[in-house]
Amino acid sequence: MLLLIIFLPLLVGTLATGWSGAQRSAGHRGRTAWLAAAITASCLALLLWQTPSVMRGEVLYDFIPWVPEIGLNLGLRLDGLSLMFALLITGIGLLIILYAHFYLGKDDPVGKFYSTLMLFMAAMLGIALSDNLLLLIVFWELTSISSFLLVGYWQHRADAREGARMALAITGGGGLAMLGGFVLLGQIAGTYELSQMLGQGAAIQADPRYPAALLLILLGCFTKSAQFPFHFWLPQAMAAPTPVSAYLHSATMVKAGIFLLARLTPVIGGTDLFSGLVSTTGLATMAFAAFIAIFKHDLKALLAYSTISHLGLITFLIGLGSPLAAVAALFHILNHASFKASLFMIAGIIDHETGTRDMRLLGNLGRLMPWTATLAMVTAAAMAGVPLFNGFVSKEMFLTEAVTFGQAGGWRWVVPALATLAALLSVAYSVRLVHDIFFNGPARDLPKAHPHEPPLGMKAPVILLAVVCIAVGILPSLLLGPMVLVAATAMLGTAPPAFHLAIWHGFNLPLALSVLALAGGAALYFVLARGGLLHRLNSENWFGLLTGLKLFTRGSDRLFESAGRLTGLLETASLQRYIAWMLIATVVVASTPLLSGDAPGTGSRTLLPVNLPALVLWGLVLMSCGWLALRHHDRFQSVVVAGVIGLVTAMTFVGLSAPDLALTQLTVEVVSTVLLLMGLALLPRQTPRESSVARRWRDGVLALAGGSGMAWLAWVMLTRDHDSIAWYFLNNSAVAGGGTNVVNVILVDFRGYDTFGEITVLAIAAVGVLALMDGMRARRPAVDGGGLPWTFATQPLMLRVAARMLLPLALVVTLYIFMRGHNQPGGGFIAGLITAVALVLQYMAMGQSRAEALLRADGGSRFVRWIGMGLGIAGLTGIGAFVFGQPFLTSAHGHPSVPLLGELPLATAALFDLGVYITVVGATLLTLSTLGTVSRETGTPAPARPLKEIQP
Repeated sequence: MLLLIIFLPLLVGTLATGWSGAQRSAGHRGRTAWLAAAITASCLALLLWQTPSVMRGEVLYDFIPWVPEIGLNLGLRLDGLSLMFALLITGIGLLIILYAHFYLGKDDPVGKFYSTLMLFMAAMLGIALSDNLLLLIVFWELTSISSFLLVGYWQHRADAREGARMALAITGGGGLAMLGGFVLLGQIAGTYELSQMLGQGAAIQADPRYPAALLLILLGCFTKSAQFPFHFWLPQAMAAPTPVSAYLHSATMVKAGIFLLARLTPVIGGTDLFSGLVSTTGLATMAFAAFIAIFKHDLKALLAYSTISHLGLITFLIGLGSPLAAVAALFHILNHASFKASLFMIAGIIDHETGTRDMRLLGNLGRLMPWTATLAMVTAAAMAGVPLFNGFVSKEMFLTEAVTFGQAGGWRWVVPALATLAALLSVAYSVRLVHDIFFNGPARDLPKAHPHEPPLGMKAPVILLAVVCIAVGILPSLLLGPMVLVAATAMLGTAPPAFHLAIWHGFNLPLALSVLALAGGAALYFVLARGGLLHRLNSENWFGLLTGLKLFTRGSDRLFESAGRLTGLLETASLQRYIAWMLIATVVVASTPLLSGDAPGTGSRTLLPVNLPALVLWGLVLMSCGWLALRHHDRFQSVVVAGVIGLVTAMTFVGLSAPDLALTQLTVEVVSTVLLLMGLALLPRQTPRESSVARRWRDGVLALAGGSGMAWLAWVMLTRDHDSIAWYFLNNSAVAGGGTNVVNVILVDFRGYDTFGEITVLAIAAVGVLALMDGMRARRPAVDGGGLPWTFATQPLMLRVAARMLLPLALVVTLYIFMRGHNQPGGGFIAGLITAVALVLQYMAMGQSRAEALLRADGGSRFVRWIGMGLGIAGLTGIGAFVFGQPFLTSAHGHPSVPLLGELPLATAALFDLGVYITVVGATLLTLSTLGTVSRETGTPAPARPLKEIQP
C-alpha cells in the first residue's frame, strides 16, 4: 500500500499528465490538471485510510528486496512523523494543482509542468516514507533533479536557467555529502534500515566515526533546507512559476532537510556536537534572513528570505534537543506550511494581475482587490505571530523554549535576545508586505494598468488556507494536537511530556517578549518607511561574502577558469596524442611489475591444434590490419575492411560454439557499417596526411608495444587453467532462469541490470545524435571526385523489389529469433538488429522520404516514442517483480499447458526482452533518420523534428 502511494505519482502521474498535456486538443489543459489532481487526491485518500492506525501508535511497514547485497531495499515506513509530512505533501500539492490551472498562461506547456510536478511529489513522498537510507538518498537526489526542472520551467529566461543550475549545484552537492554520511552511518550500525537503526543511537554516537558522519549528514540537510551559509540558492530559485515556489517553500523541497533532522534525531541527536551545530546554525539563519527580508523589494524575494528565517527557527528548535522544543518545531512546520503556501499564492495573484512583484511600484491595491487584501492580511498576521492566528501559538512555544534555555545564565541570555529580535524583524517584514502592496499610496507604472480580483479558482486555495490559519489559531489543541503528538513520539522515539496547545498561558516572559516583538516590529517598519527611505535602501551589498552568493559565484568562476587553463594544457585537439599518452601510460603501468624478471610465460594447459580454417581467418585479420595501417586515409574503404575484421570475429565465435555472440556480432557489424558510412558521407573521402615521419615511427612503436602486450596477456591467460564462473550460469540457467540458452538468460535475468543500463545508454546516444545534429545540413556536390552521381536519380529496380520481398521474410525471422531466444540462440537484441537491418534496406531502396512516410516517422519523433516505449516496458517488467515481493528484474517462469499448442515454456524475462527489442529498433532508426536528414538532397524539405515536446 505504501509503495502505491509513491508509484501513483511517479509512474501513473508523470506518464498520464505528460501524455495528456501533449495532446493539443480542446480542453487538454483542464484535463491534464484534473488528472494530476485525481492522482494526488488518490494518494491523499490512501494516507487518510491509514491515518487511524497511525494515530493509535502503530507503525506500518512495506519491505521488498531491491539490491540486498549492498543493503538497498524498498523499505517503507509510515509512522506519525512520515504521515504528517506525507499529508502536507499531498494536501498542499492538491491546492497547488488547482491554483496552477488558473495561474499558467495559455502558452505554458501544461504537460511539462504537471508531469514534472508529479515526479517531484513522488520524490518527496519517497523521502517521507523511506525506511532505508540508501533508498532515501535516491529520492533525495530525485528531488534535486525534479526541482531543477521545475525552477527552470521557463527555460527561455536566463534567470530561470541560472537559478535552476544553482539550486542543483548546491542541493546536489549536499546530497553527495549526505551519501557519504549515510554510508558511514550504515557501516557503524551494520544496517541501512532506519527501523533497525533507531534503537542504536548510543552505540552510534560512541563510535569514532560519528563526528564525520554527523558533519556530512548535516551538510546535506543544511544545503537542502537553505541554512546559512547555503541559503542563497533559495532566493535565486524565485524565477520559478509561483505555484512551484509555493510548493517548494511550504511543504516540500526546503522541508526535506528539516524532516531528515527530525527523523534522525534518535540516531544522531542529543550530543553536544549535534546541539551546538544545529541550534547555532538555525539561530544565525533565523536572525540574518529576517533582517535581509525587510529590505527586499521583490515580493517573492521577501517571502523567500522569510522562509529561510522560519526554517532557521525550526532548525534551532530541533537543535535544542528538548522534547517540548521538538513539539514546537513540528507544530510550526504545520503552521508555516499553511501561511507560507497562501502568501506565495497571493504573490502570484499580485504578479498575475499587475504584471510586477516590485513593491516600490505597488500600492493601494486594497481598494481594487479587497478579497486578496483581506486574505493577505490574515496570512501575514499568521506569519507575524499575531494573536488568534496559528503563528502566534507556535511563536509563543518558540520563545518559551528560548527563554528556558537562557535561564541557565551566562552567555545563554543571547539566545532569547536573538530569538526576540528575529520575531521583531518578522513582524516588520510582514507589516511591509501588507502596507506596501495594499495601502501606501497609489500604484506607480504598473505593466498592467487595471488590476482586479483573480478568478475564484485562484483564490479558493488561499481562502481555505486562511481559514486554517484562523481555526488553528483559535483551537490549536483540538485541530492539530493529536497529529503533533504522534509526530513528536515518532521523532523522539518516545512520547513527549504532556503539553497543551493553547493561545493563552497567562502573563509570562514569553508573552512579554511577543508583545515587544509585535510593537517593535511595526514601529521599525514605519520608521524605515517614513519618507520612502525603505524603497531607496538596497541590502544586496551590505554583507559581502556573508551572503554566500558572491562566495559561490567567485568560487565557481575561479573553478571554471582553472579548468579552462588545465584543459588548455592537456587538450591539444589531437586524437593521436591522446591515444599515444594512454598507450604509454598503460604500457608503463603494466610493465612495471615485470621489471623484476618474474614475467609469466606459457602455462601448462593443453593447447588445441591449429586447423586450416583458423589459419585462413588469421590471414584475413593480418591482411586487413595491414591494409588499414597502409591505406587508412581512404575512409570508405577503411570502414569496409574493418567490417572484414568484424566478420572474422563472428566466424571465431562460431568456431568456439558461441552462436549467440556470432549472430550479435554479425548484425551489429552490418548496422554499424551502414551508420558509419552515412556519417562519413558528411566528411571528405580522404583524410589529410598530417603525420610526420617521426610521428609515424612513434605510432608504430606504440602500436607494436600495446598490441604485443595484449597478445602476451591473452596468451598467458588462455594457456592456464582457471576456475570459471561460467559453470554457475550453466548449472542455474534452466533452474533459476527458466531457459536453456545461457547467454540470453544471463542478459535478461542474471545480469538484467547491466542490460537495462546498456539499452539506456543506447537510447541516450541515439537521442544525443538527434539533439546534436538537429538543424544541421551538409552541402554536398552533385557528383563525387570520380564524376559519379552522389545519389541515385531513382533507386534501382532490383533493389526495390528485393527490399519489398525481404521485409516480410525478415520480420518472420525476427519473430522466430525473438521467440526462441530464451532456449535457443536468439533474443531481443539480435531480433532488434535484424529488424533494423531490414528497415535500413527499405531506406536504401525507397529513399528516406518515402520510407519515413510509410513508417509515419513524423520526422523521427515516432522512433523517439519507440525508444521510450522500449525502456518503459523493460523498466515496468523489472518493477513488476516488486508486486510479488521480489527484487527488481526477478523473472518468473513456468510451463503452462495450452490447448492445441501443448506445453509452452514461458518466462516474464520475455517482456524485458521485448523492451530491449523495441529500444534497439528505435535507437537504430532514429540515428539513421538523423544522419539521413543532415545529408538530405537539396530541395527536399526536411521533416519537422520537435525536440521540446515529443508526443508519446
